[in-house]
Amino acid sequence: MRIKAKNIFLLIASLCFYAWGGGYCLLIMLSSILVNYLGGLVIGNEERGRSRKLKLTAVIAINLGILVVFKYFNMLVAVVETFMDADGDVVYLLHHVLSMEGTGKLGFPQIVLPIGISFFTFQAMSYVIDVYMKKTAIQKNLYDFALYVSFFPQLVAGPIVKYSDIDRQLQERKETVSLFVSGQKRFCYGLGKKVLLANTFAEPADSIWALDVSGMGCGVAWLGIAAYTLQIYFDFSGYSDMAIGIGRMLGFRFRENFNYPYTSLSVQEFWRRWHISLSGWFKEYVYIPLGGSREGTLKTCRNLFLVFLLTGIWHGANFTFLLWGLFYGVLLIAERLFLGKILEKNPIKILNWLYCTLCVMTGWVLFRSDTVYQAAGYLGQMFGGEAGNYMVVSFLSMKVVLAFATGILCAGFVQRLTKGIYEKIRMRLPVMACDLCVQAVVLALSILLMVSGTYNPFIYFQF
Repeated sequence: MRIKAKNIFLLIASLCFYAWGGGYCLLIMLSSILVNYLGGLVIGNEERGRSRKLKLTAVIAINLGILVVFKYFNMLVAVVETFMDADGDVVYLLHHVLSMEGTGKLGFPQIVLPIGISFFTFQAMSYVIDVYMKKTAIQKNLYDFALYVSFFPQLVAGPIVKYSDIDRQLQERKETVSLFVSGQKRFCYGLGKKVLLANTFAEPADSIWALDVSGMGCGVAWLGIAAYTLQIYFDFSGYSDMAIGIGRMLGFRFRENFNYPYTSLSVQEFWRRWHISLSGWFKEYVYIPLGGSREGTLKTCRNLFLVFLLTGIWHGANFTFLLWGLFYGVLLIAERLFLGKILEKNPIKILNWLYCTLCVMTGWVLFRSDTVYQAAGYLGQMFGGEAGNYMVVSFLSMKVVLAFATGILCAGFVQRLTKGIYEKIRMRLPVMACDLCVQAVVLALSILLMVSGTYNPFIYFQF
């Protein structure tokens, strides 16, 4: 009875939390909950047969339909409007499609994207698919299922939690002092990542990306992408740490979402360490059902290409995201065919790291740019630009320089080198006391900066 009361309280808190972003957003999420809950019941109570597969297809189609309407409708309208005005002019058509410039001819209002819709939709779909595959039991309690989909710590930016990972915890869990302390620590450091580091990197990154690309200059372009590379990592991993931390304080254990991706020596390794929950979702529900790597090299390359095409599309309604996904698909195919063997045999591992880091930073240019034209211009400045109209030092301050030094060291290099030592001494009283003091300082500084600073939302809120 006690666990039911806890779940109902958390469900109400989660729904109120999400409703803060707008009543219509809550209605969309409640619709998703109801569709997938009923879908799980119908599919789970049917043993086998063609109708079972049709019902699964219908539920998946409804979920994807919701995503298309709220995430991609504006883009589709802009493309249709461009075709209507092109009058056979291919150059005009291509320019306006790639620029994402609609004409407003159809008169459709812009649809506001509900926060976190991609995350809770994928979570809900994973439950229905697992029920169909008989990997998990039917959840007959609507309140518990609603809590699974709407649980506020990881609701709006992940990590994506599979139902099988949390099923048992919904039924029985125990809050302990050690789990709470662990969650508190994770939350404080996650908040510090966002407020102290990511927001600081956002200052030069946003300023540089607001410039006219043609007069930016090579040095400023590299500073901008270096700042954004660190910003997105500390922003997104900071949110994941906060979500995992709050979950632990409430008795839940979520899987890790990052494992020091910027220390990777290949693109394959990077994707094993970056946004692990999304990579795992696509691997389990797309890559493996397509055949994975079991049906020969050609089909393996096809499967990799499709997975990263979908990964790019998942991130947003923009051709830059599509190109970002295709860029990684091509790189992973190259590593699968020949490049991976070269990297593995290469004795100078720092060259592997430089290769991977360069690929990742190039990818972030596509990811951060508003249009394909901006991305092309920015990459042109990085790899062929000369001195521009701006000085690199004009975007630097002592705070930014200190953030760069701290961010580079704490992106995984120090942690991986000292992990063994820290594990041996972390339970010693002086170390625990020092750790608590650092947490308190990080929390206090973060609160002060949030109160005195401007609003800077998490990057992955838009997905």
